[in-house]
Amino acid sequence: MRTTVPSFLSGYETLYAESPRAATLAWFREAQFGLFIHYGLYSLLEKGEWVQYHDRIPIAEYAKLKDRFTAERFDARGIADLALEAGMRYVNLVTKHCDSFCLWDTQHTDFNSVNSPCGRDLVREMADACAERGLGFFAFYEHGFDWRHPHGPAPWDWAARTVRPHYDPPDPYYASREEYDFANYLDYVTGHIAELCSSYGTLAGVWLDGAGIPASGDKSLFRLPELYSLVRRLQPQALISYKYGIEPELEDFFAPEEPQVQQVQSRWGKPVEVCGRMQRGPTQWAYHAEAEHLNADEVLAKLDSVRGKGANLLLNIGPLGDGSVHPDDVTALRAAGALLRR
Repeated sequence: MRTTVPSFLSGYETLYAESPRAATLAWFREAQFGLFIHYGLYSLLEKGEWVQYHDRIPIAEYAKLKDRFTAERFDARGIADLALEAGMRYVNLVTKHCDSFCLWDTQHTDFNSVNSPCGRDLVREMADACAERGLGFFAFYEHGFDWRHPHGPAPWDWAARTVRPHYDPPDPYYASREEYDFANYLDYVTGHIAELCSSYGTLAGVWLDGAGIPASGDKSLFRLPELYSLVRRLQPQALISYKYGIEPELEDFFAPEEPQVQQVQSRWGKPVEVCGRMQRGPTQWAYHAEAEHLNADEVLAKLDSVRGKGANLLLNIGPLGDGSVHPDDVTALRAAGALLRR
């Protein structure tokens, strides 16, 4: 019987028949170059994805951004085409960041893109666009931070100072310490991951972020082995990463930001993906109006540097508030791809 493989694993049929995850891992080692996308409510404020934290925007006030979120120029097919033109082989979309706004039709909260003027499931659009073009699709999920959930990681359990915005007095949206139930948050997370692994086709991987939080306390409280088992059951070919590693024996690769790459390689020896940004200046991944952008030569220099370390490059764009890709990024990525094809 002929094995049907996901479009991004074309050419890996034999290995896929033996072990779907081994096939994805072999593909990933050879992929070398992927596109990272940070887009959400924060994009409307043009100050990066940590604007709620840095500006201490109250939860109820921040939530009003949902009523302005139209994403009228978010074009998943156009973004996937841009990735191909740049010579990339996969896309990683931020499905939920620290602000807890979800870009898919989740049943676990109404704080999502479908329940906004956008009225669309952007995760589905991006996953479908990737599948149509033979690109791998990774689902980024902010796991360690949640600045909205009443029972999300809280400062009395986790030493990382950024676990929540420094509201004074504490935002009334949060559960009191007496009422706090971390298991409630973990069940919420599990529901989200189950949705992403059940309804969006064949994933190349699940990419968790916020590693500084479980690393700052008792990581066993996060129930990661159970969560990873769920991913393995629902998406047996999918890779799992938790940034620079929380349960390294259970994770498939590590994805540090550029300064951390040598440290991670020396610790565990697993495949490494380096996260880089098209934006220069403010250390934000989502669109920042004051940031300058890399040109094609700088993109290629970054790619060469990362390849020289034996790693993949996951290069980030931050679409504007309307969902369009910054024109400087479009120009640079197209030009870089043309140079790579020479």
